[in-house]
Amino acid sequence: MNSKVKKLAEGKNFAYVATIRKDGSPQVAPVWVDHDGENLLVNTTNNRAKFANIKRDPRVAVAIADSANPYNKVIVYGKVIGHETQGADKHIDRLAKKYLGKDEFPWKNPKEQRVILKIKVEKAVE
Repeated sequence: MNSKVKKLAEGKNFAYVATIRKDGSPQVAPVWVDHDGENLLVNTTNNRAKFANIKRDPRVAVAIADSANPYNKVIVYGKVIGHETQGADKHIDRLAKKYLGKDEFPWKNPKEQRVILKIKVEKAVE
């Protein structure tokens, strides 16, 4: 993962994740994003379309634009190489702190299970 991808993922910038539906059409969702040094991390729930899509086909595209200057952007092509529930609640709380300034994610739903998607960056286009 290059330094521009890291910098944009560290900022308070939304990412747009494109996954592939069962019929081959794209599905795009705005998400909060960060990284672990090697991979992009996206937090979702186990009942979202993007989660069902990546379980079937792990290929994704992710666009991240600088909120202060949307012309400063990066588009990432890669694959979801893992998804885990362990630590996902703490992760969404960290993202809530970053994006909302809140210590806890305010829209927690006990009926939903949080999941961290780990996205391996295969190519980044600036």
